[in-house]
Amino acid sequence: MPKRYTPNDKWSQKAAAEGYRARSVYKLMEIDDRFRLLKPGMTVLDLGAAPGSWCQYASEKVRNTKGEGRVIGIDLTEIEPIEGVETHVVDIKDTDALEKILPQYVGLIISDLAPKTSGIQDVDQWKSIELSQVVLDIARKHLKPNGKCVLKILRGADFDAFIRECKKEWETVKTFEARASRDRSKEIYVIIQM
Repeated sequence: MPKRYTPNDKWSQKAAAEGYRARSVYKLMEIDDRFRLLKPGMTVLDLGAAPGSWCQYASEKVRNTKGEGRVIGIDLTEIEPIEGVETHVVDIKDTDALEKILPQYVGLIISDLAPKTSGIQDVDQWKSIELSQVVLDIARKHLKPNGKCVLKILRGADFDAFIRECKKEWETVKTFEARASRDRSKEIYVIIQM
């Protein structure tokens, strides 16, 4: 039986103490530690960026001594300003709006997107797959050669089929379960590379 949700758990407390906006930052830290994604000087696109903890961490990692390195955060809701981060309120399904603000190529796309949940596991999982497919469409257009993309998916009946489809198209496809995820969560991260 999973543990009850505790809104102020150890990860949330740690995030608050270290100046991060959300506990989810530790998921990205784990993924980055394992896969060495963030490099000084690179351009990073964060989809579903609010409240901004992934942007905070990415900005710390990519800004170099010359001031190079760029982080772009996109979300449906406004993100409070973060030093060194460019943010936009845009629906990631609005391709015309995205094309106006995104650079031609980015080195890394990170996405901690999750659908609004209904409580019906199969429906929520399929909505998660649909969001992930939108992220992959953006990756196809804007990820530079050898670039990587990290996306969150809720596991369920369609997960294996989604991974099989990814493996047909992308050179590398790996999965990762973060320790900082809630015990009751069905989320898993997929790391792909062109």
